[in-house]
Amino acid sequence: MYMCSKCGLTGCSKRDLEKTLPDCPSKNEELVAKAKAVYENDEEIRKIANAAACTEHGGYCVDTRLVEIIKFAKHCGYKKLGLAFCGGFMNEARTVVDILEYNGFEVASVMCKNGAMPKATIGVTDEHTMRGDASTEVMCNPVGQAMALNEQNVDFCIVLGLCVGHDTLFLKHIEKPATILAVKDRVTAHNPMAAIYCAKSYYKKKFYPEGGIQID
Repeated sequence: MYMCSKCGLTGCSKRDLEKTLPDCPSKNEELVAKAKAVYENDEEIRKIANAAACTEHGGYCVDTRLVEIIKFAKHCGYKKLGLAFCGGFMNEARTVVDILEYNGFEVASVMCKNGAMPKATIGVTDEHTMRGDASTEVMCNPVGQAMALNEQNVDFCIVLGLCVGHDTLFLKHIEKPATILAVKDRVTAHNPMAAIYCAKSYYKKKFYPEGGIQID
């Protein structure tokens, strides 16, 4: 099993495979060859990888995530962008679209509640709704968001604030390349790394409760 998170040697980053764990993906020659072949033979993948490297170099520790997305999209030659956003991020979505349009992009945006389908559609019961009525409470529809942006024939998609699982379904069904601008984390003002940095202190009891984290 690959265990890069427990390595610490990171010889791969220095092309020194002697400083890696015995079961290191960099030592799997067949795997490395397959990945290299993709970069060499798939023009779209090569373009994206090249643009990502150029974007990293140009704005390292200077550009914000949104500025990086804009520069990356321009490197790739994308013209029409798609924005899949949570309804709780309506104000943020308007600002993001305004910035993207100012910088020369056409933007199609689709909110999570598109389709106006009740939560009962996916088998949610009243006790698992926010307002107690699965027949009227509208579900998030990430599959619909993806389908709508596919129908709009966007070049590239940006995900803003979708919930855990909803982002999974969106990324599964979107047909074009996509990136994440921000994720949903209501407790930390949508900065999930804040809790990770406090995992051994303030958040220790939340991450390491007796018996482990249980579902509600």
